[in-house]
Amino acid sequence: MEFIPPLQPATLIKRYKRFLADVITPDGTTLTLHCPNTGAMTGCATPGDTVWYSASPNLTRKYPHTWELTQTGNGHLICVNTLRANQLVKEALQEKRLGELSDYSTVLSEVKYGAERSRIDFMLQASCKVNCYIEVKSVTLSDHAQGYFPDAVTARGQKHLRELMSVVENGERAVLLFAVLHSAIEYVSPARHIDPRYAMLLSEAQQKGVEIVAWKATLTAEKMQLAIPVPVRL
Repeated sequence: MEFIPPLQPATLIKRYKRFLADVITPDGTTLTLHCPNTGAMTGCATPGDTVWYSASPNLTRKYPHTWELTQTGNGHLICVNTLRANQLVKEALQEKRLGELSDYSTVLSEVKYGAERSRIDFMLQASCKVNCYIEVKSVTLSDHAQGYFPDAVTARGQKHLRELMSVVENGERAVLLFAVLHSAIEYVSPARHIDPRYAMLLSEAQQKGVEIVAWKATLTAEKMQLAIPVPVRL
């Protein structure tokens, strides 16, 4: 995924009302950015950090600039735009760059499934294979090299794990894919200290046959790409 034109830098003043952030550009201009992330953004929104933003050509947008990346004081990059995780995974699936998921001919998005009326992020199909259901979760919460998911209690994430277990019970393939969008993270674990119920369900899901994988994105102001497999430690 390329940013054309490249992202532009600014200094974060504050994030507020969940969807907005004020920044100062290098020439001293104050801008209000759209923040496409409703989560806690722990460690991703410290005033004084460098943010990298994109500009939309859509003149009808009230806030045409979008916060894409945070650069922390120690130089690590974090993708804070939650829409990018699925875009990166879809691109990688279509280009067959995710080894364990490359042997499928069709990639479908947002397919309805499950007893709890969910939508799977991706369904992979191929002749002579069972369908493969993929749920994507973005990981940005970091403690040095350790990445955690979730960064807040997630009833929705718990539901998705139950749905994936049902997929396996029905004889099909289910995958939980952690998209690591923080340059410091080298491995991923469930955040038991934040959502112990999610951590318990994740272990149960693995025991029942749900595959749990993590892939890390390379991040720059010009390009992002999901490219590096990283371990998951339950």
